[in-house]
Amino acid sequence: MGDGFVFIEIVIFAMIAAFLVYRLRSVLGRRTGEERQRSNPFTSAPGAAKPDNVVTLPERNRPRPDVAPGADLPASDEPLSLAASIDQIRAADPNFDEKHFLEGAKAAFSMIVDAFARGDTATLRPLLADDVYDSFARVIRDRQAAGEQHETRIEQVREAEVVEAKLDAGRTARITVRLVSDQVNVVRDRNGTIVDGDPKALVENTDVWTFARNLRSRDPNWALVEVRPVQ
Repeated sequence: MGDGFVFIEIVIFAMIAAFLVYRLRSVLGRRTGEERQRSNPFTSAPGAAKPDNVVTLPERNRPRPDVAPGADLPASDEPLSLAASIDQIRAADPNFDEKHFLEGAKAAFSMIVDAFARGDTATLRPLLADDVYDSFARVIRDRQAAGEQHETRIEQVREAEVVEAKLDAGRTARITVRLVSDQVNVVRDRNGTIVDGDPKALVENTDVWTFARNLRSRDPNWALVEVRPVQ
């Protein structure tokens, strides 16, 4: 009697348990392996490519050197100061060094001026942007057609100063340099007669040149992209 009663209890509890499991499944549902996993809105999709205009900037929270602590930053449409622009370029390219850049600009200036005077387009080609090269080459062709010979000797580049800097689209740096040099300039006609300049006279020249470089390129060289007339 007692054993039969215990058996009946076991059967009843088993039926109740089966009923509860059935109810739970009908409410919560069962995973079959075919359901889509819910995406996490706080993470990127696996394998998604980052936009190519995203640049990770080191020391992002460092205060701007031209802004005092606690001061309001300028509106986004206001131009950055020269120091802030240089910092922006340095952040995009940690290897950028302003002093080293200016030494390279001085060397490029001397090389370009010399090659232009001699009509050496092969030397000019890799140093100039396409439109600047076209302008230089056109002047060289006109001089050659007129039979003119130009001689330019740079005695020294006395000053080299960055006057403007800009980072376009997070990748292309443009730096404008003011260069003051002592030069000897002579122009001769097809017979070798001097028609302009003095081979013994040292003349001070001021030039404003803009160099540019894609900071994401493996090519470390800067190209001359603009020759600006001195105001």
